[in-house]
Amino acid sequence: MNDELQVGVITQTHGIRGEVKVFPTTDDANRFKKLKQVTLDTGKERLLLEIEGVKFFKQFAILKFKGLDSINDVEKYKQGKLLVSRDQAVKLKKDEYFVADMIGMQVVTEDGAPFGVLKEVLATGANDVYVVSREGEADVLLPAIKECIKKVDMDSRVMEVHIMDGLL
Repeated sequence: MNDELQVGVITQTHGIRGEVKVFPTTDDANRFKKLKQVTLDTGKERLLLEIEGVKFFKQFAILKFKGLDSINDVEKYKQGKLLVSRDQAVKLKKDEYFVADMIGMQVVTEDGAPFGVLKEVLATGANDVYVVSREGEADVLLPAIKECIKKVDMDSRVMEVHIMDGLL
């Protein structure tokens, strides 16, 4: 498991006073209001940035970082990932997991037979969909519903599933 979790990606600058438009990769964009700092990962460098202001526009969060006061200061950070430490993460309810922790889990059927590896989690309107890669076969899309996902064991990193009729 990673020590940091991604909460957003800087998509572009916003205005000329150093604000950036952030696409939230967290379930609750309002969490930006409570965050005091984030780590910016550009791929080349990592910076600890203090959040000075937050507002919202459509599906985006508009952030202002302390000390970055012009468009020139933030232009180079487009596509940068915003990360928080695990202790800053939102508290999960029972049977909730961070997507980052689930990727790479072994997926087995109810009888214990290997089925594949969890490759991706797609957020849809009704429920998430788990993309399971299978060696030599096409990926399988499994709805994240109780009828299909029987058990998730984060300690052993194994997910037990029921393959419903019509999924294969």
